[in-house]
Amino acid sequence: MPLTRCCNLADYPAPKEGDWIARDFRFHTGEVMPEVRLHYRTIGDPSGEPVLVLHGTTGTGASMLTPAFAGELFGPGQPLDANNYFIVLPDGIGAGGSSRPSDGLRTRFPAYNYDDMVLAQYRLLTEGLGIRHLRLLIGNSMGGMHAWIWAARYPDFMDALVPMASQPTEMSGRNWMLRRMLTEMVRDDPEYLDGNYASPPRSLRDEWKRPLRSPK
Repeated sequence: MPLTRCCNLADYPAPKEGDWIARDFRFHTGEVMPEVRLHYRTIGDPSGEPVLVLHGTTGTGASMLTPAFAGELFGPGQPLDANNYFIVLPDGIGAGGSSRPSDGLRTRFPAYNYDDMVLAQYRLLTEGLGIRHLRLLIGNSMGGMHAWIWAARYPDFMDALVPMASQPTEMSGRNWMLRRMLTEMVRDDPEYLDGNYASPPRSLRDEWKRPLRSPK
């Protein structure tokens, strides 16, 4: 007998989107931006137990709303039933609707790291949404790395922590090499103009369009 799913995306409340401004945001470099915009989505009633869900590299909060993830967790009777939990899915700094270099500052945007991204999440929860304690924090890939930082910086802020597809170590190996190659590809593109680009450099887009060569 084939397995069937009990729930789908329509089974939990529609996400609500919002923006909150973190004022006088101090980065780990000491640089301060008067305003950092943090975009987020919430599912469920604010009276429910708070849950923070963190996305991976190149993703946004919306990227966690897939049938394979949200469709298996947020529906009635599922582990994070949105009738009982208040689920928060922020866009990290540099992603989605949150403040990012391409908004205008480009390379003059502060060189942010995971510590800055976690601080922004913390300020969004505490100052923006009035949340003082989480029932659960769950993150995937980069979001999992953020979860480890949360554990070190705010160990009493959550009851449970689920870092997925991540380890509490520095990036290394092929992951590091691939990211370095992509970074250098953009920087070496003539359209990058030392960071003063008028439009996103085309090197990555054009590179992915090339057909794979057959091995000789």
